[in-house]
Amino acid sequence: MRYLMSIMSTPETEATDYDPPAEAFEAMAAYNEEMLKAGVLLSGEGLTSTSEGAEVIFRNGEANVVDGPFTEAKEFIAGFWLLQVSSHAEALEWARRCPHPPAGDSTEMKLQLRRIAELEDLEQMPEELKERERALRAQQ
Repeated sequence: MRYLMSIMSTPETEATDYDPPAEAFEAMAAYNEEMLKAGVLLSGEGLTSTSEGAEVIFRNGEANVVDGPFTEAKEFIAGFWLLQVSSHAEALEWARRCPHPPAGDSTEMKLQLRRIAELEDLEQMPEELKERERALRAQQ
C-alpha cells in the first residue's frame, strides 16, 4: 500500500525567513537515505511558500485563479514523501522516525499520513475505466 506523508507549515512559519541549520538538512538527508535503502521511498520533495503558488477555484462552470499566499488556510503542505509500505503500522513507524525538534524545543512540527486510494478501493468505478487507468499508469 502507498501512503502520502505530508509535513505541514502554518501561515506564521511561512511568514518568517527561517532557514533551518545545516544539521537539520543533514538529518533529513539521512532519513531520506534510510527510507530509500529500505525500499519504501517512492518520492519526496519540499515545496516553496504559498506566496509562489496559486489556487484554481471551480464554480458555476468556470475556473478562477487566485494567486498566493493563501491567507485563509490554517496550515499548508510544506513537503511530502510518497511511501510504499506493507501496512498502516509500518507507515506510522516511518512517520515517527522523521527528524523533529529535540526535547526542550517548543517548535511544533506536524506530519499527516494518508493512505493513497488504489483502484480496488473505488467500488463505483466501472471496470473498463479501471483498465484504462492501469494502462496509463503502466506508461509512466
